[in-house]
Amino acid sequence: MDYEKLFRLDGQRAVVLGAGGGIGREAARALAAQGAHVVCADRDTAAAGETASLAGASAEAYEIDLLDQDAVHRAARELGELDTVVLTAAANVRKRLLDYSREEFDRVLALNLGATFETLRAFGKGMTERGRGSITVFSSIRSLLVEPGQGPYAATKAGIVQLVRTAAAEFGPSGVRVNAVAPGVVETPLTEPIKADPAWYQAYADKSALGRWAKAGELAGAVVYLSSPAASFVTGSVLFVDGGWTAVDGRYSPPGA
Repeated sequence: MDYEKLFRLDGQRAVVLGAGGGIGREAARALAAQGAHVVCADRDTAAAGETASLAGASAEAYEIDLLDQDAVHRAARELGELDTVVLTAAANVRKRLLDYSREEFDRVLALNLGATFETLRAFGKGMTERGRGSITVFSSIRSLLVEPGQGPYAATKAGIVQLVRTAAAEFGPSGVRVNAVAPGVVETPLTEPIKADPAWYQAYADKSALGRWAKAGELAGAVVYLSSPAASFVTGSVLFVDGGWTAVDGRYSPPGA
């Protein structure tokens, strides 16, 4: 093992699906900084182009609608041999179950779980045939812990974990690794409704052991790690990057503690 290149991705080709902003944008920038040629894929081509510009000369933009399964499989063919696939795109409708419509449920399910399923199938096929590759999908702390108003979102994030584990078991004999990253609360466009409420925002900050929210860039290291030689024996894992959220049992500190 060449420890000087433990996290380097020189000569590798990567695609980040959902690279138009938030965690996806920072993941693309981080992968490029470690030497990868990065395809910044997003439905918003202008945003994907902006990410590619930020990532540098080794990056390019690509338009994709992850809700179109044919487009996902077409991308897997058009982008050629890839070493790394990262899927960050997600949707959430914050409503209690009794207020949820079936249309809203299907919308969250289609992107969070449906796109994960198609990504694993489309890109996993070529990787298993070539005998190498890494796929990283984003789950959430909600795969373990729920709160009112996040039922369908939590269900999809739990489902992602099981899809990742299954893919790891099925692709592993061919040399392909599949893992998930599970963030805590992160400042992204998806969490704007929470940030807009100061009390809600602070309550989430107080829940983590570090007492704050994460910046999107703080998830990029997990992506680089799982994509790099440093994680060559890591597959079927869920890496929690949550500031200690899942380690803390409630917000109450007993007297004398």
